[in-house]
Amino acid sequence: MFQDSPIYDRLVAERGDVPAGVRREADRVRRELEVAMMPLQSHGHMSASYSPPPPPSRSGEWQRLPELPGGGPF
Repeated sequence: MFQDSPIYDRLVAERGDVPAGVRREADRVRRELEVAMMPLQSHGHMSASYSPPPPPSRSGEWQRLPELPGGGPF
């Protein structure tokens, strides 16, 4: 993709091949999701315990989301 690009080659040497790392991580996450979704796919439908998220507010007002475990900011 970046043939004869000394700037790109130098960045890869200094920082590592970030795009390749991102692709590897995306592939890993995709594989984990496939494994996690297998029970749903094997039945051909959503499980009985699944309930879709509530629709967004029609009032246009901002709504606070539930806090994540551990609290505090990101």
